[in-house]
Amino acid sequence: MKRIVLTLGLLLVLLAACAPVDLDPPIPVYDTGMDPEAWARVPAGTFYHGQEAELEEIPYDYEIMVTPVTVAQYVDFLNAALNDGTVLLEGEYAVAFYPGDPFHGKKHEIRIDPGNYLLVPLNDPASRFTFDGQRFAVKPGWENHPMTNVSWFGAWAYCGSYGWRLPTELEWEKAARGSEDDRPFPWGYEIARNNANFYASRDPFEDMSSYGSLTTPVGFYNGRAYGGYQTLDSASPYGLYDMAGNVWQWIGDVQPQEGFSDRLMHGGSRNTYDMDLRIWVRNSAPPMYYGPAVGFRCVR
Repeated sequence: MKRIVLTLGLLLVLLAACAPVDLDPPIPVYDTGMDPEAWARVPAGTFYHGQEAELEEIPYDYEIMVTPVTVAQYVDFLNAALNDGTVLLEGEYAVAFYPGDPFHGKKHEIRIDPGNYLLVPLNDPASRFTFDGQRFAVKPGWENHPMTNVSWFGAWAYCGSYGWRLPTELEWEKAARGSEDDRPFPWGYEIARNNANFYASRDPFEDMSSYGSLTTPVGFYNGRAYGGYQTLDSASPYGLYDMAGNVWQWIGDVQPQEGFSDRLMHGGSRNTYDMDLRIWVRNSAPPMYYGPAVGFRCVR
């Protein structure tokens, strides 16, 4: 009898694993009070870089977005760029011109010549926007969530269209950590479930039994309570939100290592463990990669 019970239990687990995943589930809608158009100033000076806390210096002031770029912001860009011809449609993708990268001919290096490269897929069910053949639109409820399913080229094109750019790795890390200490997380030295959106953080957008973890609205972890879920105010020393968790963020450095054309990401995401939310943790992917847990913010 015990063997039968175990076999039935295993069968139920396998059936659950094979069940279709709802990529576009109904979601709660919350206003976090955050302005996605807001910027924060990061002053020139030294800070502690990396896990080993080596002293680095950025000799200039710069500004960085307080939150990641939202779906609504990116859809506005796509529609404007489609109208003026800087974004084109090629098959199943929106594309734009990129001037190319230096090519060293090293092992693992991808040749990226001048040409049109994909920004976003047009009809991916994991995207939080739609395209009817003429115009992009935000799926209802996702307006203030971070833009995802966007390639590095797509992030680069968005920032450049406004005269901005993607942050370098050092700029991103200083903005996340501040200049006073070697904290591993933007808010300090420890992490709790309600500091950020990561694997099993138990926020209102997480249901691991059906469709997994979803993004939270930008700036969600600001000390407010939402539907009985109390967040901790998890801003960085410069007042930035979502610098840990929610979505990985593309970094602007073009050649992190000679011979590799991957672009770096920082910050961890909604489906990574808490250890991946530490400021110095790197992820990487080719610049044409896009996924439902990758977004970005700009600097100027």
